[in-house]
Amino acid sequence: MESMPTNRDTSAAWRYHDGTKHSWHSVHTSNHRLDFQNQPSPFKIYPQLEGQRLPTDLESSQMPALAALRSPAPGPTREPDLKRLAGLLYYTAGITKRGIVPGGQIFFRAAACTGALYHIELYLVCGDFDGLEAGVYHFGPHDFSLRQLRKGDYRGVLAEASGGDAAVANAPAVLVTSSVYWRNAWKYQARAYRHSYWDSGTMLANLLAMGNAYGLPLKVVAAFLDEPVNNLLGLDVAREAALHLAPVGENPGALPIEAPELPTLDLEVSPYSLREIGYSEIADMHSASSLALSEELEQLSFAALPHIAAKPSGELIPLNPLSGDEVPEETIEPVVVRRGSSRRFRREPITFQQLSTMLEAASQDLPADFLNSPGSRLTQGYLIANNVQGLESGSYVYHPDLQALEVLKRGEFRQEAGYLGLQQELPADASVDLFFLADLNAALENFGNRGYRMAQTEAAIRAGKVYLAAYALRLGASGLTFFDDDVTEFFSPHAAGKSVMFLIALGRPRRRRQTGV
Repeated sequence: MESMPTNRDTSAAWRYHDGTKHSWHSVHTSNHRLDFQNQPSPFKIYPQLEGQRLPTDLESSQMPALAALRSPAPGPTREPDLKRLAGLLYYTAGITKRGIVPGGQIFFRAAACTGALYHIELYLVCGDFDGLEAGVYHFGPHDFSLRQLRKGDYRGVLAEASGGDAAVANAPAVLVTSSVYWRNAWKYQARAYRHSYWDSGTMLANLLAMGNAYGLPLKVVAAFLDEPVNNLLGLDVAREAALHLAPVGENPGALPIEAPELPTLDLEVSPYSLREIGYSEIADMHSASSLALSEELEQLSFAALPHIAAKPSGELIPLNPLSGDEVPEETIEPVVVRRGSSRRFRREPITFQQLSTMLEAASQDLPADFLNSPGSRLTQGYLIANNVQGLESGSYVYHPDLQALEVLKRGEFRQEAGYLGLQQELPADASVDLFFLADLNAALENFGNRGYRMAQTEAAIRAGKVYLAAYALRLGASGLTFFDDDVTEFFSPHAAGKSVMFLIALGRPRRRRQTGV
């Protein structure tokens, strides 16, 4: 009897997820210590390749930040050019701030990243542009340059790898995110695989917002054949792997581009640290969720995507987002540059209107291949409201289809919030703690192990949009980790059977000093 494809053996996803959960016991018995003499560099450097500097005279989109976070409105779109590509790269992965730390500088980037370790890389695969010839490029944030890895038009490789996805096939350019595992695993060990999708997801939130602001159609593609994409980029898959494709722009009348032969790339990359430690859990999970055959792509049940939200049974409180003159008009670019991660919150309230506005931003339909019908989603938001003017303290579940909160429990839960957020002061002091939970059983049934990547991705994109909305409202935000099973238990019985994907704390910053996640 022929064995099922590896992607369909979803015991692998559960083995990884359960094995990397945090609990009180796991955290307090861990003997992992950070070796600062072996801390990895946050940059991928090709020492033998010359960089092509990108234009820095970026023009404002003139679009307010909160408008950029909404789903794109129907209407005419623009074609990308080199300057807009530079803007996408800068506001997605560029260096926006510099800080002084013991031993040197730290370079903060446009999107949040666990531990400010910045292990996500960006690649560009494009046809000819004015000022940029067709090729495969690596984006270097350290000098805001592109380095050509391959000369020629290789978009056909991505179109073929995605199973002929129309957005990929018709795009003038495609961005690809990847994760260099060790640069995050240095601190977070095997949990770095989760963080790969968290940190790629927050970058994609920025990318989608900027694409909307520039009038460029964008899409997140999570389903593709892994090997040809990794080979195209010349990745050492034991250390780095492609995560997402993001086609930019559309040219429906273009002729199909044939996938050319792929000679092996052998490009020198500077060492990240003196030595690296590999984690078999990461390698096993990525292998188990990889797609090798076109038949495996076809088996992904996109048409049957579940709507995970159960009908509400408790009291509903309609959202009341800001409207009219109340909505801040600041454009998206300075909001991205100002965004950081709050390290302390004042125990002062935010308003229910502000909370409603952030939730509205998070719940917009996402242009992703695994969310192919209006209102479809793999995750749902659960909240602990500690101090929200106009909303009683308590726990809630968010119903985006109804634009309402359902009351789960009323009461003061600051102590519980602090405990659930790994016994830290930040979630206890926050005005709101927003958890994204997924029904992993449903995701894995539809997409196999690939559904694990997708659920983490969706949660991170939605959290990334909340990040930007918070800073557009002059509030603070910070992504945090959590005691997995304790979070599910706290929100049960409503959350029974669900798994936590992401936690973001929201509130009023206690002081201006901020850092990466």
